[in-house]
Amino acid sequence: MTRFAITVDSYDTDFTVRAVAHADLIEITPDRWAMPTRSGATIDERAKRFLAPLAAQRPLIMHGVGLSLGSHDRVSGAYLGLLDELFADFRPLWHSEHLAYCDVDGEPLGTMVELPCDEETLDLICPRVEEIQDRYGVPFLLENVARAFPRDDDDTYASADFVNRVVRRTGCGILLDVHNLRCDVHNFGVDALRYMDELDVSAVREIHISGGTDYKGFRLDIHSRLVDAMTFDLARVALARCRNADALVFEVLGEAITTLGAAAIEAEAVRLKSLLRN
Repeated sequence: MTRFAITVDSYDTDFTVRAVAHADLIEITPDRWAMPTRSGATIDERAKRFLAPLAAQRPLIMHGVGLSLGSHDRVSGAYLGLLDELFADFRPLWHSEHLAYCDVDGEPLGTMVELPCDEETLDLICPRVEEIQDRYGVPFLLENVARAFPRDDDDTYASADFVNRVVRRTGCGILLDVHNLRCDVHNFGVDALRYMDELDVSAVREIHISGGTDYKGFRLDIHSRLVDAMTFDLARVALARCRNADALVFEVLGEAITTLGAAAIEAEAVRLKSLLRN
């Protein structure tokens, strides 16, 4: 049975109470609960105190931003340290990360960049995925990122085929983000249904749905808007195809509480949860 989850990444108690009331699971992003240190970052003690009663009410799942799985030199050691802390205090059901990179030579890019879909990248990515799975001992899922650039003509594999090959080599799962697909449709003319046709949907354990906006004609994945009709419809299709999905997650940043209001977000959660009844 697919369960409903919502992101909690702020200390807003009213919003958190509303979210927990509608969610079967709570998703947290380690990066959003971190504070910088001289050696990297750590999970704020205030965050641990805030999350502890939440974890007592609902199972937690974790979704990362800063691992930079595809950086040429290494994954982020600082991010692994955040995971180590959270796994020690809160044993999540599973965790996930973007199939992308966000650091170059240790310097943050400020965005996610998709990976080349070729054999060299598979050889780079797959051992890292296996190491992470061994390190934490719970399912690890990889998410399709919203593309920042057009596809490289030198790519060996189609995007979905590349994901499938990582899954076959490592045994990891897939996080299918339907708004990222919606961004790719708008920005680069990707055929979302064909992508899902080609994807190994049996490996999809989690589906993300969120809202974004257009900026100068480019669709942005900002997680602080309500979900538009195309994304809603893509979620309906994904849920019908991905029969092994354990969770539909409404991704919403804490900043949206100010712009949209907790009541509007709660109403949106109710609307999105209705997808699970169809």
